[in-house]
Amino acid sequence: MRKQHSLRTRALQSRGAIELLSSKWRVTVLHLLTPGPLRASKLQRAILQVSPKVLTQTLRGLERDGLIQRKVHNTIPPHVEYELTHMGASVIPLLRNLSDWAKAHAKMRDDARYRFDLSRKILAGETYRRSPHAGRSSMRASPSTEPWNSAKLPQVRALPVSNAEM
Repeated sequence: MRKQHSLRTRALQSRGAIELLSSKWRVTVLHLLTPGPLRASKLQRAILQVSPKVLTQTLRGLERDGLIQRKVHNTIPPHVEYELTHMGASVIPLLRNLSDWAKAHAKMRDDARYRFDLSRKILAGETYRRSPHAGRSSMRASPSTEPWNSAKLPQVRALPVSNAEM
């Protein structure tokens, strides 16, 4: 018979796993370090959106958690590289699986978000009409003077997702 865990125990188990990867740039840094060691400057050039301060904080956090190691080469000026530890390398297949899952479900996610946002706007008293030129960007909101009616919900259609968005 399988032992049942309390809700609190289950919540804490998942929280520990998520905390290792929860920082905005951690997964990106781990993926960049997959092929081999890199200097901080190369990581910085690869992730233009992250400030040097945030990158340093991310690298220190990953090192503290045992996912990467920092190697200082005895040269002048000092040459510092970061590389995955065994534990860091072991999380990469899991991240790939998660990434593949996200790609496979991107359209469903986008459609769900669209329906959710649309229902919120309709409940807020806005009605929508579609331009004959299609696409989400062609939807225009106008205040509604009539009560909300589910029969007036527009039909949601599948929208193409480009590979660049995945």
